[in-house]
Parts: sequence; structure tokens; C-alpha cells
Amino acid sequence: MLRAFGELTAPSRMLVVNQFGINLGFYLVLPFLATHMASLGYAAATIGLVLALRNLSQQGMFLVGGSAADRIGCRPVIIVGCALRIVAFGLFVVADSLPGLVAAAVLTGLAGALFNPAVRAYLMAEAGDRRAEVFSVFNVFGHAGALLGPLLGAVLLAVDFRLVAAVACAVFTVLTVAQLFVLPARPAPPQDRGLLGSWGEVVGNGRFLLFALGGAGYFALFNQLYLVLPVEAQRVSGVAGAVGAVFVVSTLVGILGQVRITAWCRARWTDGRTMAVGLVLMGAGFVPLGVAAPFVPTAPAGAWTAAGLLAVAPVLTGTVVFTVGMAMTNPFSLALLPRVGSEQLAGTYYGWYYLVSAAVVAVSNTAVGNLLDRHPDGAGRWIPFAVLLAIGLAGAAVIGWMQRTGRLEPRAATTTTATPA
Repeated sequence: MLRAFGELTAPSRMLVVNQFGINLGFYLVLPFLATHMASLGYAAATIGLVLALRNLSQQGMFLVGGSAADRIGCRPVIIVGCALRIVAFGLFVVADSLPGLVAAAVLTGLAGALFNPAVRAYLMAEAGDRRAEVFSVFNVFGHAGALLGPLLGAVLLAVDFRLVAAVACAVFTVLTVAQLFVLPARPAPPQDRGLLGSWGEVVGNGRFLLFALGGAGYFALFNQLYLVLPVEAQRVSGVAGAVGAVFVVSTLVGILGQVRITAWCRARWTDGRTMAVGLVLMGAGFVPLGVAAPFVPTAPAGAWTAAGLLAVAPVLTGTVVFTVGMAMTNPFSLALLPRVGSEQLAGTYYGWYYLVSAAVVAVSNTAVGNLLDRHPDGAGRWIPFAVLLAIGLAGAAVIGWMQRTGRLEPRAATTTTATPA
């Protein structure tokens, strides 16, 4: 891992460390926002609305952030995004009213919509032909920040939520200052068309849209780390701590295995094949849950028991398989994105990629959530897990077909081997 980090260029190392800080600051606060609002007397519906507005402000604005990075350069967009996080978490320090909390949540999402596509577009340009390796290191540092953030937040929360938000504010202040003085500027690529023209190019790129639909399977399954896996862990064990076990297992597999998995796949398979196999594994991670679920009744709430430990074993086994699939899929999907899209419009294509994925996630999460409600226990409990397996297989089929027909090759090569989709 340290060797892989040392092989990065200086700007890439800066952005990798930056991702650790971004996730550290974000996960310091967001896991505890709901309980903080509840302690202020807000109803669950109001809390859900605030969290939904945060998510919508980020997902809905990814396209704007990516397009801005293509036109004014990645560095200023990254800096502005991090500076907005300072304001957002500063508001969490001082705001108790609903308008103040909504403003803080929306600014948090908007900030992410700015720097997320800009950071990835910068790394795409900086990494050259080593994109998968660079993004694997990037993911490891992100996992580490996501693991340490809630742990530190839980300690600080014993004092006060405002201290948690203040520390997050300080983290983003350090990141913003570091970017101002350390991150080199990369000139924005020249654009030969306006904003609507560039969006029209994306919408007219058939093979990108097909790739985005296949890749959306990754996001549909990834979101189950926050829905199906923790819900099932708590259901079969009866212990809230089982939810934490799911996140710890997933994070540790990501930290310890990401770079090794990427290197192993790079040495043996094409990028497209690796992504397809990764999607299959992500879907297959739900097979142990589906097989065990009809035979494991909902456990009453309580402390850990031997039966609870045995019942949660399929969930944790599935989490390991699922996370290995994530480690295979994510860096290679980002390496392929400029190939099916455009180096010149990397941020715009990333924004559209996320927008398509967000729409798929909205549908898949709603469907899976409804299936969980309709089959809370017993014989039909396997159905939502079968649907998730099918999503992984469908995404893999799309990417595998594109690989076989040459549609994942650089554009010049594609014109000689196959007609673009």
C-alpha cells in the first residue's frame, strides 16, 4: 500500500490524502445528524426530509460540478467545494432552527457535488494509463477516512454535537488551505462548444449511455451497504451492534484488499472483464443472505447470543464477497469512463454518469425497500436478495457484451473493430 502511494505523482498524493480528509470530516458529522436533530425535538419525518434534501442537492448537482471543472479547471472547483463544507459544518455548530439545519445540509451536498467530479477528473488526467491503480489507492484512503470519522465522532459526541461539527469544520479548513498552496493548477481543456453542446454530445454518445446503464448496477448495489445489509444484520441478530459489524468488515476488506485486488486483476484481465466480474461478485454477495433468510426468523431485540452470532454469519460472509466485488468494479469503471466518453469532457461525463446512476438507484432502492416490507420474514424473504443478484448479473452482462464487441476500446480503435452503440 505504501509503495503504491509512493508511486503516485505529487498532485495525486495530495488528492488521495485529501479524500481521506473529506471522508473523515463528512463521517464525523453525518452519521450523528439524525440523533442530534431528534435531541432538538424534531420529528422523524422532518429529519428524513433534511437528509433527503442533502442527498438531492449533491446528486442533482453533480452534472453542474463536472461541467464547471471542464470549463474553469478542476483546482478552483475543488477549492470552492471544500470551502463550502467549511461554511456548511460551521452552520451545524451554530444552527438549531430548521432553516439553519436545512441550509447546512444543502450546502454540504452542494459542496460534494462540486469537488467530487472535479477531484476524479483531475485524477483521471493525472494518472494517465495507471487510472485503475490510482483510484484503488484513492479508495483505500477514502475507506480509512470513512472508518475513522464515525469512531472519532462518537468520542466527541460524548461532549457535544457542536464540537463534532467544529472539528469537521477545522478538517475542511486545513484541506482548503492545503489545496490553495499545494495543489497545482491544471489548465482546463479547450472547449469547442457551449455547455448545452457538450451535454448534447454526452446524450448522443450511445456507448457511454450503455456503459452508464451497466455501471449503474454498481451504485444500485453499493447503496445496499446502507439499506439491505444493515437491516438484515439487525433483523437476524436482534442487536444494533450488528450494523456496525457490517461497516467494519466492509471497510477493513476495502483497506486491506483494494490495492492487491486491483494489481491481481490488472495482471490477468482487461478492465472491462474485471468490472463485469466485480458486478457479478457484488450481486453474489447477497446469495448467502437469500439462502439463509427464509430459515432465520427475526430475532427479538437484546444482547448478543450464540444463535445471533450464527445467524449474522451469512450477512458478514456476503459483505466480504460484496466488498471484493466493489474493489474490483469501482477503480476500473473510473478508468474506463474517459474511454467511452471523452478526455476533454471528463468532468461532464462523470456528472452524467452519476446522474444516470442516481436515477437507477432511486428506482432500485424503492423497489428493494418495498420487497423487504412485503416479505419481512419467512419463505418470501429471499426475493429482495434475488433481485439484487439479478441487478449485478444484468450490469455484468452489459459490460461484458461491450468488452466482447470492442465498445470499451478507445474511440479510434472502436471505429475499426465494431460499430459504436
